[in-house]
Amino acid sequence: MADQLTEKIIAAAIEVHKTLGPGLLESIYEEALCIELGLMGLAFQRQLAVDVIYKGHVIEG
Repeated sequence: MADQLTEKIIAAAIEVHKTLGPGLLESIYEEALCIELGLMGLAFQRQLAVDVIYKGHVIEG
């Protein structure tokens, strides 16, 4: 199941890159990827805050 999901995510990213090409702002690719994931029927959440521990210190996401 996880492999199929990974394949769909990669396919979405490739489709975005093929359609838009290189050189745009990250925010454009993010928006396009969200559209593509939605078109594929995949549920997702955007820009979630995630805390990271770096050498014993918490960096708030």
